[in-house]
This record gives sequence, structure tokens and C-alpha cells, in this order.
Amino acid sequence: MTLGITARNEQQQMKQRAFGVVLGLAMVAGAAGLMSDPASAYEEVTVSDGGTLTGVVKLEGVVPKPKGYNLTTLPDPYYCGRISDGEGWRILQPFNVGPKGEFREVVVYLEGIEKGKSFAEKEVPQVEAKDCLFLPFTTVVRDDQSVTVVNMDPVMHDIQAYETSNLGARVLFNVPLPMNPQHPRNFKDRTEAGMYHKHMAGPPMKELVKLSKGRRIFVMQCGFHAYMESWGVAITNPYFAKTDEEGRFTMTDVPPGTYKLVVWHPYIRTATERTVTIGPKGTVDTTIGVPAPTGRLYANEVLDHAYTRYNVTEEAKKEIDPLLQKQAH
Repeated sequence: MTLGITARNEQQQMKQRAFGVVLGLAMVAGAAGLMSDPASAYEEVTVSDGGTLTGVVKLEGVVPKPKGYNLTTLPDPYYCGRISDGEGWRILQPFNVGPKGEFREVVVYLEGIEKGKSFAEKEVPQVEAKDCLFLPFTTVVRDDQSVTVVNMDPVMHDIQAYETSNLGARVLFNVPLPMNPQHPRNFKDRTEAGMYHKHMAGPPMKELVKLSKGRRIFVMQCGFHAYMESWGVAITNPYFAKTDEEGRFTMTDVPPGTYKLVVWHPYIRTATERTVTIGPKGTVDTTIGVPAPTGRLYANEVLDHAYTRYNVTEEAKKEIDPLLQKQAH
């Protein structure tokens, strides 16, 4: 299959490269289900009779198509092209789904808990820029908590962070992400750039995530490499989890009661919710099906047909070698 994009898509890429804006892509982000404010401040107490909530999340339906980026229109095509499709395109698939529908890297959390166990995670969440990816793709933070971002690559990155909702976007911070000074400043040629696989941490950038009232979602994108995205959701209590490779999650020491269970993914407009009741020292296991979104989710969606004008030339294809990972569409 040859990858192509329309003229409108190419213009969208140009805007992303210039401004790093992902905003219209997922305005987002389950925003419809995430606009409510917590009723009161969470109180940390000892939980002696807490229960356990486990479960698995599955995506139901057809996995949405990924996004495609023409590497020749963005900086550092040879280094970042070490992960590409072999045709000069970098692929970003926001939906990490296993062969049996296991929905990975989605955030699951409980709402309606006013007091319970302490926040176990006292450390600042960290996002790494590695191989021209922001890892992890989804992050959980507390509002007014800082996030540390570290550049492991031998190329410069630029963090542009926004809080998002269906009401619009607001810039949280915009800072350069320097590389480790021990990395080579300039590669001799494209072969040297493509073969360089060393990762060393650059100076860590610690930035505060302070969201406006009623907003709980933010996104970070690289201003140089538009395919680098990392999404975050702010939680109000420590009862949350991210699904693993099998789509499973576990929450422990849940105070007895009835709560709202929310499943969040940044590219699904309406969060999936259900009511769960946890008994004293009880265990509840649940399977949650999340309907796959349909239609076109983003402007630069991978297409099944070619637009010759916007294809990567044969000469450029030879120069961009997926030495680290050859991506599939």
C-alpha cells in the first residue's frame, strides 16, 4: 500500500510543525466525560476494610487507522526515520490494541471517593523523549503537580503543552528540550545518523501542570516532530490504574461503597463509565467494552490510496532507512 495525504492534510502538517498544535485532533480526549469538578478535597485516611477492583478493558469494533507523517517535511528525517514504514513515512497509532481486543495504555479511575488511602506515588511523573517518541503515551498526574520531561535522543526536541477541552485550548508551557551534550552535535552523513542508537539523558525539564477549573486533560507535543505526542489526565484520588499488555488493571484498598468507574483514552470523545459497588474486603472483577470510534478521527489519517503529489520520492525513500523498527500501516 502506498501512503498518501490530501492537500488539506499537508497544510495541517505544516501547521503542526510550525506551532505544535494537536488541538483539533481530539478536542478531545473524552472531554465530554471529564469536565466535572471534584465535589470536595480528597482526605487521606487509613483504610482497614478496603476491597479490590480488577478488570480488563477491550476495544469493541474496528481499530481506527493510524496517523501518517511525511518525514521529508519534518526535521531529523534520518534519525527519526529509524522508526518508519520504509516508504519515508512515520506512523503514529494512538490505539494500542492486542490481537483479542486488549485495550492497552488506557487510564481507568474511580470517581466519588472523598476519602481513602494515601497517594502512593510521591515522585514526579516522568516522560522521556526516546527514538523520537514521547513515552509513555498516557500519563496520570494530580492537578498542580509537576511533570519531568527528559530528552534521551541526539536531536533537539521542543515541548509544547496544552490543556484541552471541548471549549478550546490553553498553553501550559512551551520550552526547549535540550539533548545530552555528550551526544554528537552534527552527524557526518545520513548513514551515521541512522546508525546512531545511543540514548543519554539531557538536562531534565520540570514543568508544573496547573489546569483551569473544570479541565482535566493536557497534551504534550514536540514542536519539531509532530508525531511525538503524550497525553495526560489529572485525577483527584489515588484510585486509578493504566491497563497493561493484556488490557488488565487492579486497584486495591478501595473503601467500601458505590462509585463511578471511568475508562479514558485521549482519542475517544466520550469516556466509558459504569457503576461499581465494592464491599468490605471484597473483590470485584469486571470486563469493560469500549466502543471503537468510527469515521475520520484526524486530518492526517493513513489513506488506502495514493496522492502522487504528496508521496515521498524514490530517492528520499532510499535515504530514510527503518533500521530500528519497520512500521506497518
